[in-house]
Amino acid sequence: MRAQNGLEPFAHRCRVYYEDTDAGGVVYYVNYLKFMERARTERLRQLGFSQSQLADDNLLFVVHSSEARYHAPARLDDELRVTAQVLELNRASLRFVQQVWREKDETLLCEGQFLVAAVRADTFKPRAIPPQLRHAFAADGSGNQSNAGE
Repeated sequence: MRAQNGLEPFAHRCRVYYEDTDAGGVVYYVNYLKFMERARTERLRQLGFSQSQLADDNLLFVVHSSEARYHAPARLDDELRVTAQVLELNRASLRFVQQVWREKDETLLCEGQFLVAAVRADTFKPRAIPPQLRHAFAADGSGNQSNAGE
């Protein structure tokens, strides 16, 4: 999947471990959400922001809503490529579109969208995404900026 600007979306690589699988030897469905969470975190890190730094600045990102579709199973030792692309950048939220691919045969395993809200770490009330973070996403060509209030 290519971003609207023609660039490849950010991708994080990981491997399926025994702890990720169920009794049938396939990745348990909820673990795809964990893989996607890690990719979003690594995306922030690539832009120069860490979750701990943001928390120190009284900012947390919380998942407001999620949607996932499962296409094929991943199995023990599969190497995965997990993408994280900002589809929409609002004043106090980001909408990510994400995919999980098996590397060896380029099979799409799972895809989803996540609305991630910015909240104050001390009160969990919504807050604006800091300008430096908004600019980092915008400069990278990620997301369609919106002036919509949250």
